[in-house]
Amino acid sequence: MLVSDYGVAVLGDTIAALLAEEAPNARLRLTANTPSAVDRADQILLSTDLLVLPHGFVSDLSHRDLYRDEWVCVISTDNTAVGDELTVEHLETLPWVVTFHGPTAATPASRQMRMRGIEPNVQVITENFLTVPGLVAGSERIALLQRRLVEQLPLNIGLRALPPPVEVGQLVEAMWWHPVYDDDPEHAYLRDLVVRADEQAVGGSVIGPVIDVADGRSSG
Repeated sequence: MLVSDYGVAVLGDTIAALLAEEAPNARLRLTANTPSAVDRADQILLSTDLLVLPHGFVSDLSHRDLYRDEWVCVISTDNTAVGDELTVEHLETLPWVVTFHGPTAATPASRQMRMRGIEPNVQVITENFLTVPGLVAGSERIALLQRRLVEQLPLNIGLRALPPPVEVGQLVEAMWWHPVYDDDPEHAYLRDLVVRADEQAVGGSVIGPVIDVADGRSSG
């Protein structure tokens, strides 16, 4: 299964637990969904069961929506340039940590910002969402992260999570597969297992208010 570290953080343990219970002799392989793999998804999915990826990257493949999430901006708790709210000027002037930065690899939220004429001052690029907090904490950098991932971070990590000052759209996570497997019974079982894992782990709905990661207090 091709999936980002964010997807593994949200669903990985639940998928693994269900599979171990129902098919204890099966082996689950979770492989990073790199930009090059996504660009060749129609070929790779002939030999890989599933691709877990938000809408906006692939088309002409069979898919099933899983859950929705929201993007939040994360900054260091000691970043004195930002008060209680972020502004468009902050987005344009603060240095950024960005994920999957490239012509075909940007996150949907980053593409939405560029469509609104906001071009981030990119200082660091990483292809792992879980490395972003450490690259933001203790610096003047800013980044976009998924709310579900932020809410799993340790409370003392030294970050604040704030809503973006512009609409960047929701994230709709889905699983994608090659249409040749539409009627394959074993593949259908795996898809059903992922759906059930999604229902157990997140219930398919967006989690509530933004959390101040520094102390666990709700900001909304």
